[in-house]
Amino acid sequence: MTPHKPLLDDIVAILARTPASLSALLEGLPQALVTATEGYNTWSPYDVMGHLINGERVNWLPRARHILAGETRPFDPFDRTAQFTQSQGKQLSELLKTFELLRRDNLAALAGMNLTEADFNRVGQHPELGEVTLGQLLATWAVHDLDHLGQIARTLAKAHTRAVGPWGQYLSILKDRQQESVPNQAGSSKA
Repeated sequence: MTPHKPLLDDIVAILARTPASLSALLEGLPQALVTATEGYNTWSPYDVMGHLINGERVNWLPRARHILAGETRPFDPFDRTAQFTQSQGKQLSELLKTFELLRRDNLAALAGMNLTEADFNRVGQHPELGEVTLGQLLATWAVHDLDHLGQIARTLAKAHTRAVGPWGQYLSILKDRQQESVPNQAGSSKA
């Protein structure tokens, strides 16, 4: 029995495209854009790349394996700000390449799990959210990518807020999104 095949295919399709999307969007940009933020306590595109790398290393697949192993203890907490020390001194091009390689390896490992529909319904314990399923974890992985792609696009757009002048009123990407901010998470999701 295959796991919600269309859902798994959709998840993998998004996950597989994220590295190329990030490279196309960020590679070769001026440093001022790479390090731009939306304001106090928000992340730059550079920061987001480090966060995504950390997630590839210690979040998504380790938690999937945790669920598949039948572990009953909660997942290890995920440090959503580890990139501030782990990425220090690295070039953006290095982060993009590291992310690409980690994602390639993780997608190969995911394919090697030969997940079944029953696996998609297996549960684990998130340290804050409680019971979650493997299917929810995998869907969140893909949506997390999209969330951060949107965050990067929004940050790059906001770097040009003054330059667009009166057209800003027509550009929804420049609108204030305070209702979506998460304290100390710089607008990131709580994956």
